[in-house]
Amino acid sequence: MNIVVDTNIVFSAVLNSTGKIGDLLMNSDGVFHFFACDFLKEELDENHEKLKRISDLNDSEIEASKARIFSKITFINTLIVPVDIILEAEALVADVDPDDTEHVALNLHLQGFLWSGDKKLRQGLKQKGTSWILNTDELLELRHSLEEQT
Repeated sequence: MNIVVDTNIVFSAVLNSTGKIGDLLMNSDGVFHFFACDFLKEELDENHEKLKRISDLNDSEIEASKARIFSKITFINTLIVPVDIILEAEALVADVDPDDTEHVALNLHLQGFLWSGDKKLRQGLKQKGTSWILNTDELLELRHSLEEQT
């Protein structure tokens, strides 16, 4: 099952790779295939000092954590997403959070679920009738349900 992860999820996983988010990313092989927009790596690089400040990790620990997390994610250049899907995503998030257009577009393109910690985005999209945006607890429940079926 395809799962698109947004930046706040990966940011949290880098901060704490042993929590729920880290567990989902590191221990869902065979259940989920994780994807992210390729610019997510740049966003984390731009927030390196913030990661250090929040986590008390040093530079090499942050880089090691990112490498572990990134090894579980397939990064995709969103230029491959067809224009009509980009326009659909723009319309969905225009009044919610336009900064999430590419995450939403990638998810629409891959026909999976979008995993986000952004409450405003989740609520806004669910109010529009989408059923493909999940928070961490919902994704844990989905993994548990899928594992029980096998």
